Amino acid sequence: MGLSITGGLSDERQVRVGFVGCGSHAFRNIYSALQFLPVDLAAVCDWDMAKAQAFARQFGAEAAYDRADDLLARDDLEAVLIVTSYDDRGRPQYPQLARQALAAGKHVWIEKPPAVTTAEIDSMQQAAATAGRNVVVGFKKMFAPANEKTKELIDADDFGPISLATFQYPLHIPTPDELARYAAGECVDSVVGFLDHLCHPVALMLMLLGMPRTLLFQVGPSQAGVATFTFDSGAVASLAMSRGIPMGPLFERTMLVGQTQAVTIENNTRVTLHRSSGLGYGVDPSFCTPGVDGASLVWEPEFSLGQLYNKGVFILGYWGELNEFVQSILADRPPGKGTLEQAWQVTRIFEAFAEGPDKVITL
Repeated sequence: MGLSITGGLSDERQVRVGFVGCGSHAFRNIYSALQFLPVDLAAVCDWDMAKAQAFARQFGAEAAYDRADDLLARDDLEAVLIVTSYDDRGRPQYPQLARQALAAGKHVWIEKPPAVTTAEIDSMQQAAATAGRNVVVGFKKMFAPANEKTKELIDADDFGPISLATFQYPLHIPTPDELARYAAGECVDSVVGFLDHLCHPVALMLMLLGMPRTLLFQVGPSQAGVATFTFDSGAVASLAMSRGIPMGPLFERTMLVGQTQAVTIENNTRVTLHRSSGLGYGVDPSFCTPGVDGASLVWEPEFSLGQLYNKGVFILGYWGELNEFVQSILADRPPGKGTLEQAWQVTRIFEAFAEGPDKVITL
């Protein structure tokens, strides 16, 4: 017997999980989302045993470990969640830990970024296929309700094919020298930051438009820049990497243009569907056209009530990505989003930036 998403008693089957990692991000966003999911947190692990024990007490796990091998050796765990920091060379530790967990027969959820190279993603795909287990990557932008609503809107017949998409995210592009040093094994903070955050707009682009065919990017003196992507569908997308933009209303913005409609997403919380007003040029005495068919439609959360949807773990997509992982296990099906295939695509786009600016790169 467990608890439902609203706190009532539920006899829904729970997935028994272990958690590797007891850091700040996991504490704020991942552990806190588990209370809304059909999971039984049995064990936690961190290299700092005192911290692992504190997390076990805080979140109700029955056991704490300071070695991942000991947690993975437990036969009673069906799945493992992994949120770890970078190693001393600035590389994500997920490929090795995920392969270990898969070899132990566990389903695996990992935080982003999943890897540095597509070869590492290939190794995880092979391990997952051999084990017959699911792997989900925490690409939260794919699961944010505002972005999921946008996907619904652009897939509607009356929206038509996408002609143009624009994405804005506060990134800076590392120099070719920085990328080369990182590829050679050096820890380069600027590249680690780029790898860490490029996942967000690229994962959203993949969810809305699919894998692009080509990339061309240009960089300004401050290492802000613009990347242009083309798609087999004929769509063109730009990613404005707006280094230096202040946190606030302009932090993130997405726009998709169809045949006679467009959608904008502001900071993953406000979705506006812009519809043709029918206004002519120089002939209409009023901007208020008759009826409501030409008016824009807006979806945004309110924060005056204690609703599930206005909690950060739901708005930002953390609950959605974890729920997809858990439901794929319960339903014995492959995950629909946050897949290793999409992880490969995200990583391929990261790799492509090492080929340099001002030229068309085939993806």
